[in-house]
Amino acid sequence: MLRLPPLEFRAPTSLDEALASLEGGGANGAGRVRLVAGGTDLWPNMKRRHQQAGTVVSLMSIDELRRIEQTARGLTIGSTVTLTGVLRNPAVRDRYPGFARAVAAISSPPLRNMGTLGGNLCVDTRCTYYNQTEEWRRSIDYCMKEQGTICWVATNSPRCWAHSASDAAPMLCALGARLKLVSSAGEREIPLADLYRDDGIDYLGMRPGEILTEVTVPNDADSEHCRSAFWKLRRRGSIDFSVLSVAVALWMDKHNAVSRAAVYLGAVGSSPVAVDTAEELLVGKTIDEDLIAAVARQARKDATPMSNTDFVPAWRGKMAEHYTHAALCEAAGLPVRRQAPKHGLTVV
Repeated sequence: MLRLPPLEFRAPTSLDEALASLEGGGANGAGRVRLVAGGTDLWPNMKRRHQQAGTVVSLMSIDELRRIEQTARGLTIGSTVTLTGVLRNPAVRDRYPGFARAVAAISSPPLRNMGTLGGNLCVDTRCTYYNQTEEWRRSIDYCMKEQGTICWVATNSPRCWAHSASDAAPMLCALGARLKLVSSAGEREIPLADLYRDDGIDYLGMRPGEILTEVTVPNDADSEHCRSAFWKLRRRGSIDFSVLSVAVALWMDKHNAVSRAAVYLGAVGSSPVAVDTAEELLVGKTIDEDLIAAVARQARKDATPMSNTDFVPAWRGKMAEHYTHAALCEAAGLPVRRQAPKHGLTVV
């Protein structure tokens, strides 16, 4: 049985108390301090010694982080709202169907009952050579994401190529979501897309001592203004992390021409990958098969899958084209010639 290492556990009941714990330097003033919400990623990683901490600070007892509220700008979701709580909210399901599908695709019901939206947005990057037992990793020598100096995916690379593992992130990036980060020095609000860095180790652009407190999905990205779709590829129909995901958001004018568009790919880079030319190709035009095929081909070029997860990289790259084509067809209301993945949107 894998066991947690010795640690000090804190459960503050206010944001100020949590921020003070981050400044304190951990148990007895020494050791790394880590935040935890649902713990579905951190606890297993600490048991396998992927991540270490002398002190773990839980955010789950802070009431203000568990709210879902409609504001003048959009739907604001606290960072510790569980994934099940997100799915059970009628405003999420009715107004942001692509986002609801992305959340429903995360893992399995028991883990969605524990896991949180903020936790999924900040989930650690993954790699075949990193997400193994301690004995396995020691036997081949550690990679640079932990204690080593080499990336086993690209042995001559100076950087880590672990891939982004969040399903919520690509869809929320496509919808233009923003998030609030709070520290003892104050607070700031940034586009969610700006949170991520294309680096398997230093993959989050959060400053020291910052806590992600809320995510706002804008009003102009709801179903009255925007058409969204989310497709996820994995070996099994549930539980597994993505080996590819595609998030599409389309805004149409009264003539059914595209006024704004966003396409993001997940699990093919160390951060969500924007297909930047999608907007250039689509805006001002009425969507047809030729346009969709052009964007899908560009998605294939932008995707850089490597041998850091399940399935052959070349096949995952080709599937990026097929899944982008299918997601765009679905969002545009055109026939989809591919069987859609099951996402289990039934909520009880």
